[in-house]
Amino acid sequence: MMLSRKCGLILALCACLLKTASSAQDGIANLGAAAGVTDKDLAEKGIRNNWPSYNGDYTGRRFTSLSQVTPGNVSQLRAQWVFHSRNAGILKVTPVVIAGVMYITGSNDAYAIEASTGQVLWHHQMPITEGLIDDASGHINRGVAILGVRLYMETDNAHLLCLDARSGNLLWDVPYATGNKNYGATSAPLIVKDKVLVGTSGGDDGVRGFVAAFDAITGKEAWRFWTIPGPGEPGSSSWPGDLYLHGGATTWMPGTYDPELNTIFWGTSNPSPDFEGSVRPGDDLYSNCLLALDPDTGKLKWYFQFTPHDLEDYDATETPVLVDMDWKGAPRKLVIEANRNGFVYILDRTNGNFLETRQFALKQNWAKGIDEHGRPIRTGLIPNAEGARVCPGFAGATNWFSPTYSETTHLFYFLTLEECSIFSAKVEKFEEGKGYYSTGAKHPPNEEAERELVAYDPAANTFPWRVPQVGNRQSFAGAMSTVTGLVFFGDDANSFEAVDGLTGQTLWHFNMGQSPHASPMSYAVGGKQYFAIAAGNDLFTFALP
Repeated sequence: MMLSRKCGLILALCACLLKTASSAQDGIANLGAAAGVTDKDLAEKGIRNNWPSYNGDYTGRRFTSLSQVTPGNVSQLRAQWVFHSRNAGILKVTPVVIAGVMYITGSNDAYAIEASTGQVLWHHQMPITEGLIDDASGHINRGVAILGVRLYMETDNAHLLCLDARSGNLLWDVPYATGNKNYGATSAPLIVKDKVLVGTSGGDDGVRGFVAAFDAITGKEAWRFWTIPGPGEPGSSSWPGDLYLHGGATTWMPGTYDPELNTIFWGTSNPSPDFEGSVRPGDDLYSNCLLALDPDTGKLKWYFQFTPHDLEDYDATETPVLVDMDWKGAPRKLVIEANRNGFVYILDRTNGNFLETRQFALKQNWAKGIDEHGRPIRTGLIPNAEGARVCPGFAGATNWFSPTYSETTHLFYFLTLEECSIFSAKVEKFEEGKGYYSTGAKHPPNEEAERELVAYDPAANTFPWRVPQVGNRQSFAGAMSTVTGLVFFGDDANSFEAVDGLTGQTLWHFNMGQSPHASPMSYAVGGKQYFAIAAGNDLFTFALP
């Protein structure tokens, strides 16, 4: 009996090893299939089996055409596999999936993973950088971009790496932000044609922001657009002396792209110093802006500034979502952005003209409204030495986490944060190795923050529903939508949740046991639809049984 049982165990182990070897070979074969990623693939609007870039496609809609999971069966979703990262910092990555292979980042490391099993196919390691400050010191990385057989990622100290997507071998390493050790990078690159576009972090730390493009093959810089104009350039009047070198307006989230207009849309952060505005008079261009740039030359086509002379850290790095729709009786090419300042905006993306806005923040006291040109009408509240209570607060009424637009419901969804901050200000000098806030913000005592998932109807300029979140107020997770009318998001109770896109009714949730700080995505392998989202140091995947 004992011998028979032992033989049975050995046979089972051999079968398991053969299955694992077969799975590994399948993964290696898929790595070869990933070689076909072209600029045409990246320009596809219908996201299906692959999720080829940070937002899924160039529009930033995070809308999948996969239809296997519906309101009728979503309650049957089950966890499939979990990848645990031992890298420094929590995961804020959105995976990229090509031909059944998932690519993710954790700190300065990159991984290729069999997307149906979670098996690691290769791992490229790079040490974290010591001595960084503020956001960069968290060693946050939001993901990769792929073109052909080449994979691109930013590092915490603002290097652009090019790896072989089949093996993880390093092909080249280009530092792209020098001259100020407060520079960092926390984003994912964006591929446009034959160029890799990157940005930088450090808008609170006295760096000069930019968007830069590099040749995808050689790594040679093609162009650079400085978001803080130099002396004598248009908009430089806000930056006396050498303050332009420390003006902020960083580009720490990836932009979106319209191939028909051949235009990229990229958001910029707050100006530096954050809270003390007397040293930077005027509108402080091009901080808090949506920039429309020519991807071939880096030339500015137009800009729209959401919060001129920002004093409350209302970055405009939220995803600019590109939507084509009938609007007020005519077909329009729109860009929609829920901004950190508490208002959602609709712009004409062909020329940047302001079309409409609506306040979504329930707690809002910094502006009386938005005028007919899209400029805020301020209430006069400004940070001061004693401290001023201003709403929205330091984290904004929304933030970098992804919104989504559904082509099924024609609604725009995003998560909000209802809270205020006490902002204090005094003049301080810039110093490398330190933040440049001048001076700070804190949470008001005895005030509770609240989160909501909000649905916005751009055609009617209304909010059909709002779903309050119950939890620990620690979530910084995004949303995505499906062709079957579902909206998936990371909620405030440590769960990955699915709701009905028309009503907001909860249909399914899974408690991940830790706060999500990433945006979800969906892909398919072998006809099976998966969803993935990172929470804490883990990446979770889900599918039907």
